[in-house]
Amino acid sequence: MLTSGARGRNVRVKRALLAAALLIVAAIAGLALHVATASGDTVFSWKRPDNLGVKAGRLAPPRKTPNCVSSQADPADAQHYIAPIAFKGGAAQAMAAVRKAVQGMEGASVIRQDADYLYAEYRTRLMRFVDDVEFVFDEKAGVIHVRSASRLGRRDFGVNRARVEALRSRIEGRTKA
Repeated sequence: MLTSGARGRNVRVKRALLAAALLIVAAIAGLALHVATASGDTVFSWKRPDNLGVKAGRLAPPRKTPNCVSSQADPADAQHYIAPIAFKGGAAQAMAAVRKAVQGMEGASVIRQDADYLYAEYRTRLMRFVDDVEFVFDEKAGVIHVRSASRLGRRDFGVNRARVEALRSRIEGRTKA
């Protein structure tokens, strides 16, 4: 049998746990409501990085975090390096193949396209997280260099690498004849 002091402590602990649980449920419900009612780019869109684009024939170097892959990273850096996409043809054909592959994937929006460069954003369906994906065609080497990076957070659970591999399959599938 519990003493009145122990019974009072148990009641206070139960009330504190209930209050904490209600706060967590309210926070989750608020976030779910915000995501459900947000329109366009308002949820987790953040600001576009200012280091995107091609400078001296190179895309931006990969970030130090593991949520970025680049074909222009040091091949010894297994965390960030991914092989470039082989392509036979000219810049116009390469960018057309890249654009078609990108537009065929869910959550993708082409933001900018030049003669040998394409920049796209990928947004996740529920939380609207944004990944920036860039391509530049190196005609001399016969490859499309690619960089894919998450804007937010530290880890991506392999999403950027898997996306580049899916794009590689789509692009190389179109270039083989």
